[in-house]
Amino acid sequence: MEKQFKLFLEFLQNDKKVSENTLQSYRRDIVYYTKYIETNKLNYVKVEEEEIKGYLDYLKSIGKKPSTISRNLASIRSFYQFLVKNKKTKKDPTEGIQSPKIEKRVPSVLTSKEVELLLNQPKDVDLKGTRDKAMLEFAYATGMRVTEIISLDVGDIDLEKGYVNCHVANKQRSIPLGTMSLKALKEYMEEARPILIKSEEEPALFVNINGQRLTRQGFWKIVKYYKEQAHIDKDITPHVLRHSFATHLIQNGADLKAIQTMLGHSDISSTQVYMQFQDESLKNVYKKAHPRA
Repeated sequence: MEKQFKLFLEFLQNDKKVSENTLQSYRRDIVYYTKYIETNKLNYVKVEEEEIKGYLDYLKSIGKKPSTISRNLASIRSFYQFLVKNKKTKKDPTEGIQSPKIEKRVPSVLTSKEVELLLNQPKDVDLKGTRDKAMLEFAYATGMRVTEIISLDVGDIDLEKGYVNCHVANKQRSIPLGTMSLKALKEYMEEARPILIKSEEEPALFVNINGQRLTRQGFWKIVKYYKEQAHIDKDITPHVLRHSFATHLIQNGADLKAIQTMLGHSDISSTQVYMQFQDESLKNVYKKAHPRA
């Protein structure tokens, strides 16, 4: 199984070109499944549907959330589909198994006033403050994921046209930058970043105080610090800024398809979750103006 598992990961990385985070998720899920297989003395190429269900029941019994169980099933399903394709097993034992129902959680969002309060916390009186100001403005202006932001290089930014080119795995999208974000980003790139970096060869857009590419943990700590400085009671993560970006666009009448494109959602159903935050005044305008409302 170890050899096939290694080939499967290589297939995901080289052929499917999944992101590093997705690859690690597959790795964790299959390693966990492998341990279960070994503990229960099962042959992975001969397992039946009932034994896969038994594994899913085991995950539930140890307190795993439906979303985690669903992801594990998806990983195992992909692995067996790979084995079938390469004629290492005759059938996919997960074929008839449905994923557990997952309740769609209401995204945590900030009000416009809370966003303004948070973004006003970093003061551009030093290099760190200038960087933090640019970074928070950028996160809210683009709605990009943390991994996408920290993966950006200087060459991905077009200051003249006011766009950022986001590319993850084999997908790419361009996102416009607002006036405030563009202003803060220009100041950071012209005045702070050249001093922070230790080498002219450093490609990373956002760097830490050591001049190296900022990490996910570093980004989270910065957001948490300014959340506390702003005395906002809500739990604020970089992803909350992403949710707030989408919600505020919806509330101001932005097109759902455009928001889907900017967020990089492959399925519009993921974007539709923000429709519940649509401004009531917009609904009232529609009801009054549309002949069939």
